[in-house]
Amino acid sequence: MTGLRERKKQRTRDALIVAAHELFVTQGYDATTVDQIVETVDVSQRTFFRYFANKEEVALFVQDMVSMIFYEAVCAGPPGEPPLEYLRGVLDDTWEAVGDAVEALTPLDLHLKMCQVIETTPSLLAAHLRHSLLMEEKLVREVARRTGVDPDQDPRPRVLVAAFVGVMRAAVRQWSMRGGVSLKAARALTYDYMAQLKPAVSGGWGRTD
Repeated sequence: MTGLRERKKQRTRDALIVAAHELFVTQGYDATTVDQIVETVDVSQRTFFRYFANKEEVALFVQDMVSMIFYEAVCAGPPGEPPLEYLRGVLDDTWEAVGDAVEALTPLDLHLKMCQVIETTPSLLAAHLRHSLLMEEKLVREVARRTGVDPDQDPRPRVLVAAFVGVMRAAVRQWSMRGGVSLKAARALTYDYMAQLKPAVSGGWGRTD
């Protein structure tokens, strides 16, 4: 059971995240300072830096949390299933848990607006892509472990993960940039994109009209 001190620390961390994201959404990431964030929560800069190394870290905290939930679920499942079907199954199994984790930390509407901020802020988008590449490599290693191949010799884990992550990024960009999208609608669009992965790489793109 979490102690009182740990709960207070978590509440402070969460308050800093929400305050930062609200400021990023209303006035822009670049225009927001750490001083403004801590003033909103009524804590010191020293307190802020106990939780976050910089402004970028607080901006990407929720996205990094979501990626880690997915990765840990990938690692937890039993081996044996074809890797693409397995990754899609984990996505399905963790969608509700991810939504609950996000809503426990920040209002869902604020999170979706923050996704738009990331997509439209060059410095944040670059940082987000760096984080995604690190997670992608971890997924490559895990897929290779589960399938018993060497990812430095066999390109299939890297190709598979690149395709899967690329489809996810395309879906997230689409629903995050639309604005006002519900979690249900985001899920439907993401699943629709995933369903197009195999047809997209198997050919047969001729016109049907």
